Amino acid sequence: MNNRVVKVSKYLSKHLRHSPERIALVLQVGGWVEVDKLLAACNKNGFAISREELDFVVANNDKKRFSFDSTGQLIRANQGHSVEVDLQLEPRLPPSILYHGTGRQYVESILETGLLKMSRHHVHLSENIETATNVGARHGKPLVFIVDAVKMYEDGYVFYCSDNGVWLVDNVPPQYLKING
Repeated sequence: MNNRVVKVSKYLSKHLRHSPERIALVLQVGGWVEVDKLLAACNKNGFAISREELDFVVANNDKKRFSFDSTGQLIRANQGHSVEVDLQLEPRLPPSILYHGTGRQYVESILETGLLKMSRHHVHLSENIETATNVGARHGKPLVFIVDAVKMYEDGYVFYCSDNGVWLVDNVPPQYLKING
């Protein structure tokens, strides 16, 4: 992906997930923002994005971080928010096993406390080892945890799945974790 596409994606992530107020955006219920308002705000704040660029980034983002509503007039980040937002996700039955990638330097702490959402709304889990490994690699030498999602679900934990296939849960206590490998 070219440099401009990466810059646009990062700019959108920053303002749709973490600091919409910095460019005078207000996230609606579901995390939605009117596309016209987003483009105007970006332009006003010195980072002009065309509708064509926006369409390209939404369609081609490797992690499918963003989505349009059915009309194409609203846009949102699919998950990963640090600002308060109700994404209106419905609880779902998870697959029996999910995965979480992290850097090896965090393993000891995770084995003690489990996976915590920290500044995010949820812990993010993947359906496959490859995705979890790629996520973990962003934090150094990757390590993947296997999450006993079916046992968590049976024990009353609530799971959600974002529009881009990321599984979300409030936390994962250590007893549901096993190191892959």
